[in-house]
Amino acid sequence: MTSQLDLVKAIHDISRPQLLIKNFDGIHISRPSQSNMASLSDQIYVPAIRPESLGDSGFKRRHGLKYAYVAGAMANGIASTALVKTMGENGMVGFFGAGGLSLSQIKTAILELKEGLGDKPFGFNLIHSLADPDHEMATVQLYLDHGVTLISAAAFMRITLPLVYYRVKGIHKNNQGDIVTPNRIIAKVSRIEVARQFFAPPPEKLLDQLVEQQMLTSDEAMLAAQISMAQDITAEADSGGHTDNRPALALLPTFIALKNEAMATYNFKTPLCVGLGGGIATPESASAAFSMGAAYILTGSINQACVEAGICEDVKKLLSQAEQADVAMAPSADMFEIGARVQVLKRGTLFPVRAEKLYQFYKSYTCFADLPPAAQKEIEDKYLLTSFDAAWQSTRDFFLSRGIQQEVDRAEQNPAHKMALVFRSYLGQSSRWAIQGNPQRKMDYQVWCGPAMGAFNQWAKGSFLEPHTNRFAAEIAMNLLTGACVVTRAAFARAQGLELPAGAGLFSPMPLDDILKKY
Repeated sequence: MTSQLDLVKAIHDISRPQLLIKNFDGIHISRPSQSNMASLSDQIYVPAIRPESLGDSGFKRRHGLKYAYVAGAMANGIASTALVKTMGENGMVGFFGAGGLSLSQIKTAILELKEGLGDKPFGFNLIHSLADPDHEMATVQLYLDHGVTLISAAAFMRITLPLVYYRVKGIHKNNQGDIVTPNRIIAKVSRIEVARQFFAPPPEKLLDQLVEQQMLTSDEAMLAAQISMAQDITAEADSGGHTDNRPALALLPTFIALKNEAMATYNFKTPLCVGLGGGIATPESASAAFSMGAAYILTGSINQACVEAGICEDVKKLLSQAEQADVAMAPSADMFEIGARVQVLKRGTLFPVRAEKLYQFYKSYTCFADLPPAAQKEIEDKYLLTSFDAAWQSTRDFFLSRGIQQEVDRAEQNPAHKMALVFRSYLGQSSRWAIQGNPQRKMDYQVWCGPAMGAFNQWAKGSFLEPHTNRFAAEIAMNLLTGACVVTRAAFARAQGLELPAGAGLFSPMPLDDILKKY
């Protein structure tokens, strides 16, 4: 008869299929064979499940991956070149956080990653620039000029001209008559109306504009009608940063149904895929995502506390101590006027409270001079650390340095817009203060973070992963994937009526070397 310890070991031995035979005296473990599979009726089969077998094989082939694991982009270089490198070197893919950076900074990162990774997979982020479409187009042109063939499209509310240009440029037919699209997009989406646009061909109106501007040929525009804007969509659930706080259990099945609908409608030759991001932080959540049909999983918040993340040590320490309730929604800098929000860390910072106050003042008053004197003093003394007029001059200089004269002209004529730009400046700089570790601005740190961070910390508690100094992104990824295999095997056994002992479906963090030796 099998002991409970042996049964736990059998479930955890993910590389071996197991045949668990129920008998009058208990459970017996056997290796599956043709004879015992055929002759025994009261049996429980647990297949071998390895980390590389999780997810969609087509998705992995498309992007040259061993594992169906994506490290999502975090703006301002928080998803750093070091983070992207370690993912690519370990059979996964990471996206550099290009949002909020200058073209020269992005170019430097491109050159570094191309030299450091060669043919290994990597990608760059393209965030929707609602207030600066020229920068969005310039970023796309930079990617095309330097051969960046994979981007993560984030925060898009509609398909834009630069996005279509990136996707379609260079499309052609090979010698076998198959359509080849050099540039691939993985879209990060939480709204079904936006997902529909990404799972459809590029809008004809935008294609016509690009042809008229001689940015695309008529042949490229014609072939574009046979491809989808994105072959892969990440269903973005309750995540850090820009998020609609969607529940993963409802969002993923909806997007999978939408994928199937698009395949039936457009008859795309290459299958579409849906992955899941937002809330992936433990073996259980990773297993649940794959079990629901996710082609891949995407992590974000948990990578921000890793050694490779481009953010200061104080923030990493705060993140490693966060619990699930230590997050809040706050106004976003890039879409402040329309009320868009981001999910941020509230532990150890006053940023969410201060950002919300600024937004309410903007909604309630037409100019800064109309605010109550006490509110003006609080904003100048505690938020801006200077007078409003001095803050405006600094903001004005920033826009002029970027060649955005129209924003300055509008603000000079519209006091409400001037107030919005100054408030946006505070919001925008707050994330950079967190990256730089500015001690004078510690209470103003804006740290994008979802509740997944708290779940990860709870799982890592008491293990070698509890201190943030021991957290390395690829090692965490392999722990989540290996743990997902254990959890899934335990679920197989339970679904066949086996009562497992405590701990059979639990996986505790292991050093990467131990994982590679054992599995």
